[in-house]
Amino acid sequence: MHFQNLLETFANQFPQRDYVIEITCPEFTSVCPKTGQPDFGTLHFEYVPNDWCVELKSLKLYLQQFRNEGIFYEHVTNAIADDFVEIVQPRRLTLTATFTPRGGISSRIVVSYPNREA
Repeated sequence: MHFQNLLETFANQFPQRDYVIEITCPEFTSVCPKTGQPDFGTLHFEYVPNDWCVELKSLKLYLQQFRNEGIFYEHVTNAIADDFVEIVQPRRLTLTATFTPRGGISSRIVVSYPNREA
């Protein structure tokens, strides 16, 4: 199910400086593996690049691959974060996935790299 080969990068022009890149993807979709119903969410990436930055069109194409995947919120958020870290190799990443309510319950999943201290 990993689609990380779709993610592309380009050279960070300011690798000596810590700065934050924020990317919001308000149209993320996947499928609930229990009900088969579509899940809709907003993904918010906040990262400090090291040598590479993610190329946005490739990120869009990568995220579209989850459209028909039966996958839980927690799993898809962690899988996306893992793929992003593997390809982009940021200094830091926080990925926040906010899913629209279903049955009166909404979910927000936050993944950080490096892992937050317990």
